[in-house]
Amino acid sequence: MKLFGTAGIRKKYPDVLDPVLAYKLGLVLRQTTSVREAYIVYDSRTTGHLFTASISAGLMASGFDVNIVGLAPTPVAAYAAKKHGALGISVTASHNPPEYNGFKFYDNEGYEYVRSLEKIIEENLDKAKPLSWDKVGKTRIIPRVLHDYISDMTNIIGETRPVWKPRIVIDVANGAAYNVTPSIVRILGAVPITINANPDGYFPVRPPEPRKDVLESYLKLYSSVDPAMILAHDGDADRLAVLDPHIGFIRQDRIIALYAKQALLEKKSRVIVSIDTGKVVDKVVEELGGKLERYLLGKTHERVKELGASNVAIAAEPWKLIDPRWGPWVDGVWQAAILTKLVVERGKPLAKILDEEGIPDYPWDRRSYLFSPTEVRDKIYVDLVEELKTLLGEPENMITIDGYRYEYRDGSWILVRKSGTEPKIRLYMEALRQDRLKEMIEKTENKIKEICRKYNTKIVEKTIG
Repeated sequence: MKLFGTAGIRKKYPDVLDPVLAYKLGLVLRQTTSVREAYIVYDSRTTGHLFTASISAGLMASGFDVNIVGLAPTPVAAYAAKKHGALGISVTASHNPPEYNGFKFYDNEGYEYVRSLEKIIEENLDKAKPLSWDKVGKTRIIPRVLHDYISDMTNIIGETRPVWKPRIVIDVANGAAYNVTPSIVRILGAVPITINANPDGYFPVRPPEPRKDVLESYLKLYSSVDPAMILAHDGDADRLAVLDPHIGFIRQDRIIALYAKQALLEKKSRVIVSIDTGKVVDKVVEELGGKLERYLLGKTHERVKELGASNVAIAAEPWKLIDPRWGPWVDGVWQAAILTKLVVERGKPLAKILDEEGIPDYPWDRRSYLFSPTEVRDKIYVDLVEELKTLLGEPENMITIDGYRYEYRDGSWILVRKSGTEPKIRLYMEALRQDRLKEMIEKTENKIKEICRKYNTKIVEKTIG
């Protein structure tokens, strides 16, 4: 059974993911690690308790002692795994809609499971058996881990030297970071103003995915308190989006470039980014003498593990950051801490800091398409990949490690790939001029509509950002 997508397991309940499957996952995890202790966190989804109980049952039946941390951000599972030399598990579907749930697994060094371990799970899922009665593990509740996480993070990021006490809006998406990110922002010297801070697995106000189109619809509300910046998480807080009250959504590539600049000023090293990142990251890394490498979306942790965390400055994807100074896992809360410290110490809004650091904002566009019927997606994808070989000009370079990325002489590029978590096609575009980007969007959009007519299908959802 194919369970894993771009990052972890995310499936609809109960269509694919149910308690029986979760129990089987608990059993088979024994084959992926020599440790026999697990730490589990869950996000605010309505099925979180259900799947925590069912995977815990499988773990105990296969000899694990299970420590349930409780409602907490996904990175807490990775943190606990490394701190205690254990298996870490987050019960989450990340930014997917509320009817989804799933799992992310972390080894005893804090790395998210790599594809070789995912393969072991998928191939042996129905073969694992419970141990005898005298080898069954125990369970306990230990919320203290969350306090340790906050304490260790603020200690590692260091004491701030604030020159002002700015207001920072934090939209936690009714998710797991409701009492974590605000606490850290306050400790670092800012005033947190929280939005959607009550955990609610129905995500009643906004979708948990912190996209541009979703967040900018609330910009007037966010801006009403005149914040220095606006931080927005997804449901499990491994992601972070950033907005400015005046210019709106700040492109994730500019944020990645800022992280890269800070890291490379400390140590000249390698920067690992996903295939969907833009030229602003290249510019900053090249200027500072670093080495840029693009990798599969959702799998940058694998490359960090191959190279060794000490040999990597940062690894990043849009919304996501791995900073080896803190740990080898993606952590949206750590991102919030970095940006808060910077704003508090520089005495300026983040948008102004980005401009002063010389981090440009090239024209860009990201969009996703859902088709009806969903089964036709693969045919549309194949046709679109072929059409893009000539549609926007002759590509100077093509990268095929994750979808197809066509790069052109004028610095523009387009990436088309199939989503690993939903039946969608995703498009990513960037150009150095607005008119070129507009041309790319119009030609690609028209071509998709033409292909849809060919297969007598229609676009039922289009999201931007």
